[in-house]
Amino acid sequence: MFFLLLVPDPGSARAAARDRLADVLMITGALFYGLTMMMLGDARRPGAAIPWQLDAAIGVAGAGALLVRRRWPFALVVTLLPLGAISVTATGAILMALFSAAIRLRPPVLLALGAVNVLTGGVYYLLHQQPAFAVWVDFLVRFLVTAAALGWGQFVQAYRRLTTSLREHAARLEAEQHLREEQAKLSERARIAREMHDVLAHRMSLISLHAGALEVRATLRPEELSTAAGAIRTSAHEALEELRAVVGVPRGRPEPPQPGLADVDDLVASVRAAGMVVGFDSVVPSDGPPVVLGRTAYRIVQEGLTNARRHGSEPRAAVRMEGGAGQGLRITISNPISGTTGAPSPSGGLGLVGIGERVALAGGAFRYGPRNGTFELEAELPWPA
Repeated sequence: MFFLLLVPDPGSARAAARDRLADVLMITGALFYGLTMMMLGDARRPGAAIPWQLDAAIGVAGAGALLVRRRWPFALVVTLLPLGAISVTATGAILMALFSAAIRLRPPVLLALGAVNVLTGGVYYLLHQQPAFAVWVDFLVRFLVTAAALGWGQFVQAYRRLTTSLREHAARLEAEQHLREEQAKLSERARIAREMHDVLAHRMSLISLHAGALEVRATLRPEELSTAAGAIRTSAHEALEELRAVVGVPRGRPEPPQPGLADVDDLVASVRAAGMVVGFDSVVPSDGPPVVLGRTAYRIVQEGLTNARRHGSEPRAAVRMEGGAGQGLRITISNPISGTTGAPSPSGGLGLVGIGERVALAGGAFRYGPRNGTFELEAELPWPA
């Protein structure tokens, strides 16, 4: 509760209750201090500037005026300060008003208001015909209580600023954390989309190739028909298995390994088995590149062969990989094209865009286009030493 009084939260459901409690405490404190000073001081002695009943009434009215301290802190203090020259009970309300102003106003303004409050002690002494205490006592008391009110108010102001900045910082960190989580989700979705495209495009192109052969060759021997149907079934099964590996696995099971550079031989063999002539030349160290680089290289070769099978003028392609640690990895894939085929169709272009994104994420360079009757795709990937 004490912390809630020091640092209010405007957006809290308890803000109204907190304000009412603070009002009660401020008014009670003002009345307690003012009436105590009236009882201990010389307000009821002969020679006072005003009767003690009027003194007390002014103090009560000043305490009630504290209800507007949040909206008009400066105006309230300026209004109450002259009352301190004739009413000792009003000093309680003045101190509370100074404390509230110290929470909201700047130090130069507060020093001026505090000095005026101390000086009104001398005016009160002069107006009293038979003062019970020396003038320095009035000055000292008013100086001490004024300094305490202003000092405590400045502490609360600094404490509120610190707490507000910490709240804002925490809210900013929470917002940034949510943003990072959303970005991570988007990145993961984009990765899954790229992997799904690479997997499905490759496998579906094999299925399409075998299905097209069945459609063209109507008179097939039973064993040839069985072989083609088995190839279609195998490609569909492998597409589903790779799709499960990309999308995810049941909770509690280890994630299956993703294909890497060592699997390029199997990839080329599967394409050759589908009836495509593929020349493969690899000049890469046997230990191979890092896992992420190997996976990127595999997907590049996979998409390049899919692109060649879809858009090439002949079922033929050449793949070359060369490089090493500290030198980078270069992948070149070429396939023949006819004079009217200068670039892949839009569907193939999406795959090339995906390759470009993979290469960019790896910090490499990617080029493709027609060259001397062939379509050539070239990717250069950094390979740390």
